[in-house]
Amino acid sequence: MTARPEMYRFHNGEKAPLPFEVSEYESRVAGLRKIMEKEGVEAAVFTSMHNIAYYSGFLYCAFGRPYALVVTGDECVTISAGIDAGQPWRRCFCDNITYTDWQRDNYWRAIVSVTGEGRVVGYEGDHLTLLQKGKLDSFMKPSRAVDLAPATMRQRMHKSAAEIALIRKCTAIADVGGYAIKDAVKIGAREIDIAIAGRDAMELEIARVFPDAEYRDTWVWFQSGINTDGAHNPVTARQLERGDILSLNTFPMVSAYYVALERTMFVGEVDEASRKIWEANVATHEYGMSLLRPGISCAEVTHKINDFLEERDLLQYRTFGYGHSFGVLSHYYGREAGLELREDIDTVLEPGMVISMEPMLTIAEGNPGAGGYREHDVLIITEDGNENITGYPYGPDFNVVG
Repeated sequence: MTARPEMYRFHNGEKAPLPFEVSEYESRVAGLRKIMEKEGVEAAVFTSMHNIAYYSGFLYCAFGRPYALVVTGDECVTISAGIDAGQPWRRCFCDNITYTDWQRDNYWRAIVSVTGEGRVVGYEGDHLTLLQKGKLDSFMKPSRAVDLAPATMRQRMHKSAAEIALIRKCTAIADVGGYAIKDAVKIGAREIDIAIAGRDAMELEIARVFPDAEYRDTWVWFQSGINTDGAHNPVTARQLERGDILSLNTFPMVSAYYVALERTMFVGEVDEASRKIWEANVATHEYGMSLLRPGISCAEVTHKINDFLEERDLLQYRTFGYGHSFGVLSHYYGREAGLELREDIDTVLEPGMVISMEPMLTIAEGNPGAGGYREHDVLIITEDGNENITGYPYGPDFNVVG
């Protein structure tokens, strides 16, 4: 019988063009190694989609299988399942080992083939399951285990010039989706049909702007009427009616990088009660953007906006934080939770951070102005303030449509 290997290297074809130059990934790994040195970590084992993508360029599709990136003082290796063949090798800047499923736990044997046993091991406490942490301890026999999730998150919060250049392109693509949605809004149209128009427009634009990328994960949440009450409500087949409140939300995804455009809209006309709430939320949005500058903390921004809304007797309609970081994140993997505009986040804004301003007010059904109102722009923190890189207009003058 032919011997079946536990692992092998299937470097099929040539390396594919990645979203960034190899030097960008090398710089990120160099930054990681400084973190490891500071924490006394000899081998880091990352298991999350966001950190593996950030440090290697490879975004995995788990489908029930574990993946990893192993970084030591002199090696950087992605660990992938055999079902993916050579794609993980082509889509990472570094080495790759494929583990087989001929026997259980070849994944961990592949990791140990790089790290050895008995070392100080770094892991992600916010991602590694109890089951897999037990496997790590059993196979790697670490002398000590260190949670690197907080430190790597802080590294990801500071964007390089290359990241900011990509994010700029992505916000322009989000605008393309917004305009396609605006054109598709008609009385009687379904939410799903309008969402498809926005998504298709963005995917075609992504393929034009990023011809060497892999295309996946771009989506739209287009909500109408009562469906606007939550920020993350899925698309339905509800048909639009005249006077409906709408929520436009476009999310282009490029190589694990997420951006968003979110706008309040109305079909055909807006009543006075709704206009009053809408204009108040726009004023909150503009005030919030004016606060985003180096030296102010997320908590300070949040308290100032809270005061702004409380003075207008609107604070009770706020349901979540006012904004968050952008970069390698998604609704189903990872976020930079240390850079969110909430009362319990003390992170101080610094140049090179990218953050949204997105106040939302929700008025319950049966009350004047019922619905969810949200505006969302993406801003780069600069040396002396911020730069708004979202182009699609907000407010009643442009967004009473159909």
